[in-house]
Amino acid sequence: MQWSDDALVLGLRRHGETGVILEAMTAAHGRHLGLVHGGRSRRMQPVLQPGNRVRVTWRARLDEGLGAYAVEPLESAASRLIGSGLALYGITHLAGLLRLLAERDPHPGLYAAARVLVAHLDDPAIAPALMVRFELALLGELGFGLDLDACAATGANDALIYVSPKSGRAVSASAGEPYRDRLLPLPAFLSDRRGANRVPGPEDVRQGFTLTGYFLAHHFWAPRGLAVPEERARFVALGLPPA
Repeated sequence: MQWSDDALVLGLRRHGETGVILEAMTAAHGRHLGLVHGGRSRRMQPVLQPGNRVRVTWRARLDEGLGAYAVEPLESAASRLIGSGLALYGITHLAGLLRLLAERDPHPGLYAAARVLVAHLDDPAIAPALMVRFELALLGELGFGLDLDACAATGANDALIYVSPKSGRAVSASAGEPYRDRLLPLPAFLSDRRGANRVPGPEDVRQGFTLTGYFLAHHFWAPRGLAVPEERARFVALGLPPA
């Protein structure tokens, strides 16, 4: 078995004296592991840093085997990301989010979104909002997408300012008013009608993290007995001014 693909480096762990197991998010083959012989060499260590884009060729005798990677560098992001605390927490959180995906399950849209996010992780003016959008996209890919196009109660598609924590559907201002204390805020930049051309402010982005964080915790972290990842909390703290 053999294939080649573009990939983002997510992480690695030691294997034997000189090798590593590389975890990569590939464009067409999903999150995929493979052995890199000599991955701890001086030549390969700078290449196999989280956030870098590489070209991988995977070979194995059997499709279900671990297999081995041959790796060629395409684009180095690590040298740029390492100088930013926001970016370092961001790339760690991004890798953790992608580990929610089943291994070898293709998600080309998420790969493309991850590339955009990595390209801006060191920009505090852009990175937080992009992370919210990525978390929202991930929920959709995992089968828990939010319906933010129309009010769950009336079917109208204007004045959508809430989200039901039970259904994950948008709720309009008028329909949600009696239940506002039990609903989640829907920030304008996540609503197509209100936010298509709007640059989100810090409070919008903070509400976005509250929204996506609720559903990530409800569907994934809490059922596994996990707290909100520390890297996410630190990313939010560094990316947004205090409330």
